[in-house]
Amino acid sequence: MEETLKTIEAVLDAQVRPALRAHGGEIQIDHLADGVLYVKLLGQCAGCPSADLTNETIVEAEVVKALPELVKKVVVVQTVSDELWEQAKRLLRDHHL
Repeated sequence: MEETLKTIEAVLDAQVRPALRAHGGEIQIDHLADGVLYVKLLGQCAGCPSADLTNETIVEAEVVKALPELVKKVVVVQTVSDELWEQAKRLLRDHHL
């Protein structure tokens, strides 16, 4: 399984991350199960209204095209990033802002 994840990471590095980073985003593999790759979008991509479109047009398209024998579908796991939690805490602490 570790080799499989390394192979997927290589595709993400080459085909996906440059596009996401251009918009202040990042991607992290959550897990792979039964041909479904679960990922988390981070940075500016976390919680973005266009996350589903980004997943379909960039992430899933590139990963499935490069590794059809390993990945049949990519699903975005919706989470709140630590960065966003910290920003919310600062806003609540510094309510006078």
